[in-house]
Amino acid sequence: MSTKNKGISSQQAMALEDQYGAHNYHPLPVVLSKGEGVFLWSTEGKRYYDFLSAYSAVNQGHCHPRLVKVMLEQAGILTLTSRAFYSNWLGPYEEKMTKLFGYDKILPMNSGAEGVETAIKLARRWGYDVKKVPTDQAKIIVCENNFHGRTITMVGLSTDPESYGGYGPFAPGFVKIPFDDPQALRGAIDEYTVAFLVEPIQGEAGVNVPKGGYLKACREICTQAGILMISDEIQTGLCRTGRMLACDYEGVRPDILILGKALSGGFMPISAVLADDKIMLTIKPGQHGSTFGGNPLACRIAMEAIDILLDEKLADNAYKMGEIFRAGLSQISSHLVRNIRGKGLLNAMVIEPAIIKSKTKTAWDVCLALAENGLLAKPTHNDIIRFAPPLVITKKQIYECIEIISCALKQFV
Repeated sequence: MSTKNKGISSQQAMALEDQYGAHNYHPLPVVLSKGEGVFLWSTEGKRYYDFLSAYSAVNQGHCHPRLVKVMLEQAGILTLTSRAFYSNWLGPYEEKMTKLFGYDKILPMNSGAEGVETAIKLARRWGYDVKKVPTDQAKIIVCENNFHGRTITMVGLSTDPESYGGYGPFAPGFVKIPFDDPQALRGAIDEYTVAFLVEPIQGEAGVNVPKGGYLKACREICTQAGILMISDEIQTGLCRTGRMLACDYEGVRPDILILGKALSGGFMPISAVLADDKIMLTIKPGQHGSTFGGNPLACRIAMEAIDILLDEKLADNAYKMGEIFRAGLSQISSHLVRNIRGKGLLNAMVIEPAIIKSKTKTAWDVCLALAENGLLAKPTHNDIIRFAPPLVITKKQIYECIEIISCALKQFV
């Protein structure tokens, strides 16, 4: 099958988006029309390695044939009932997920931001009903440089002016502390605190990996203080870091677990919140919901997406390929590279901006050079490039990508 789009050119596609779409993204100037496994193709037929994976939504690789089969099959039978009725796939999906992750209950949602909003509602409701915090006084502790989504509540938690600037006023009841600082958490807890919300690794902030023992220390502090630990594993979960969950590295079980992105395999928005009965059952019928949450199509896709991760041992592959990738990057000699960090196949290269031929070169320029050489990655915060390929990537492909990155960096001399 040809990878060329015979209808619209790349220039036309970009011009149409610019004219008719909101300017809330600044994409690389590449127009994509096909994906398969670890590869993407442009409308002109150029092949690229995908090193973003739609922000970890396609851990299983683009258009995985098992997911295509399940989606087409279910799409011709039943896609949506709403939660006004029972459906034949929601129960099996809920059973599968709760048994796999070890929780009593699951609440299915769509986007990651909805998942975080749901977790916050659960934590507050638990705080009022179980912990007996006075009405409207509940506090939730979050970390600086977090990224939990784009809703008004979520941007109100942010310390990035690009995320929150111009959108206030924001929801009260949140306390911000430094990331990777257990003592800051301990010092921020008071009688009104109900939960601590944390990303095990801060992805959007530039793959900030905390020191070993951080999550375990936070778990112990939360338990001692009688507050909930909420883990946002939307980007880090589902095998991305070399374990099913990033929390698994320290044997930490959060009270509330948030999943998304790769739960969909890249096919449609699917997220989930897991917790035990003492938390989940504080929300009663009619008090929270979603028209599309837990629809039959989503349930089947999510079940298959999980099975692919397990059957293909993608956590193991992410761990092994990540070790090779970081070792390879560390061997690249470039005045632009300040630091390499990551875990599994969630990695980042910190760029040292340099003046070359009277122009300052940043992570954006490096990403343009990478694209020219056949690899797609995206900068964050101007000086960091995140590298997160689909977890199906092979050793041979990893070495090819290390060489592409090395060649791209050699352009900046």
